[in-house]
Amino acid sequence: MSQVRPRMTNLFEQLGLDSSEQAIQNFIESHQLDAHTLIIDAEFWTDGQRQFLAEKIKSDGAWAIVVDQLNEALHEDSVK
Repeated sequence: MSQVRPRMTNLFEQLGLDSSEQAIQNFIESHQLDAHTLIIDAEFWTDGQRQFLAEKIKSDGAWAIVVDQLNEALHEDSVK
């Protein structure tokens, strides 16, 4: 069985969000978090999305890497 490494598009699909490149870019630009807000504490997630993200972070697997990439992107403005 082949294991496909999750990508940002896969993460957005799992979150029930538009996974096109432009939609991902727009989401990241319009949902920037301050330095003190954890990704799972962001107010824009539904309970299901929040739970999914928390589970993937705890798994420390391939999904955790993609969630971490999203986390970094959502905090980009706070580190400038």
